[in-house]
Amino acid sequence: MLNLSPNKIKSNIAEEHLSALKVLQTPKAGKLLARWIIGIFLLMVGAMFLPWQQNIRGDGEITAINPADRPQTVETAIAGRIEEWFIQEGQRVARGDTLLRLSEVKEKYFDPDLLERLREQLEAKESTIANKEEKADALRDQLQAMEEGLQLKLAQARNKLQQIILKVKSDSADLVSEQVQNKIAEEQLERQQALFEKGLKSRAELESRSLKFQESRAKVVAQENKYLAAQNELMNARIELNSIETEVREKMSKARSELSATLSEVNTSEGELAKLRNEYANMRIRSENYYLTAPQSGFIVQAQKAGIGETLKEGEAVVTIMPANPGIAAALYIKPMDVPLLSKGRKVRLEFEGWPALQFSGWPSVSVGTFGGVVRVIDYVESPVQPNMYRILVVPDPDDEPWPPQLRMGSGVHGWVMLDEVPVWYEIWRQLNGFPASLKEAPDTYYEEKELKK
Repeated sequence: MLNLSPNKIKSNIAEEHLSALKVLQTPKAGKLLARWIIGIFLLMVGAMFLPWQQNIRGDGEITAINPADRPQTVETAIAGRIEEWFIQEGQRVARGDTLLRLSEVKEKYFDPDLLERLREQLEAKESTIANKEEKADALRDQLQAMEEGLQLKLAQARNKLQQIILKVKSDSADLVSEQVQNKIAEEQLERQQALFEKGLKSRAELESRSLKFQESRAKVVAQENKYLAAQNELMNARIELNSIETEVREKMSKARSELSATLSEVNTSEGELAKLRNEYANMRIRSENYYLTAPQSGFIVQAQKAGIGETLKEGEAVVTIMPANPGIAAALYIKPMDVPLLSKGRKVRLEFEGWPALQFSGWPSVSVGTFGGVVRVIDYVESPVQPNMYRILVVPDPDDEPWPPQLRMGSGVHGWVMLDEVPVWYEIWRQLNGFPASLKEAPDTYYEEKELKK
């Protein structure tokens, strides 16, 4: 029926009694379902244009931002045997508290009075050095006295030599004078002889002149002997001068040699003294290491050695200390493809194991049980703990809710580093194509440049 006539009869027909019409009608449930499907479709289409915040996911554990706040093992500096424990596991200790006492295991250090004996050796060696230094000072004084005595003796010998030289000159002049006198006497004798032969002089006068000639000759011989004696005395004076200088120089050389030997002994003793002082200092420090103390305040987590009488090697770990009140941080491990998108100061949402969270990574505003953080450190090399992953350190966000105080080192954490906002449809398209997240601007390198300038 086309139902074209203006006279309607539909209202006069009881359709509920006609089964054929019932079959042709659309069920109400179908209409309701169609409306729901259309509504859901419209909602999905509308949701495609909602903002979605891109993020980078990473898993890791709780750690400390300061390496000094991380759990550390306390190692013994010397080998020894455990004699007494002063702490128990879980106990809080302050810096400098005694943890345990050790005893020696090396026979070299068994003597309980070893420090006192080393000190006595030090005092004896110091006394020896002092005596040798006094001997060296005495030798220096002796050398100085020898030098002064040498100069005095040399001055006396030179004066004597000068006097003898003058005497030799005087005797030489006297000899020449006597020779001249002798020559004159000889000429007078010859003239007297000639006159005697001519009869002009008597024999007595001749004999008198001859006697004077003989006397002059005797004076010449005597003066020659005196001159030769003066020359011998001059030679002896020169020999004596050289002998004095040689003898004193020899004594001074011997004294210098003895001084050098003494100074060498002093240097050797000072080297031995320095060695003894080093040994004494090492022994004193070693005795202080008999008591193992806490390097910082914290809690005794675990003892690697137990009981009394166990021996320890040098550098062996004894206990583990967890520092008190550490500055905690979250260490997250990120894929290499996501590292270029990160920058210091980026906001992070964290989910700690033990604090369940209904997490919508793209809508941090509706997250339940998550906590805020800020990227503080981005490693420049891959992590040795998780190869092919890069570690970042996240610290609490000062503008967000504080992290739970019950967090323990090493507990698991899941994090989402927040990036830029994009439409939902773009995020779905990116995920389907496996593209990395997009940024409107290049990552901020201000913090990195600032640290490099430092």
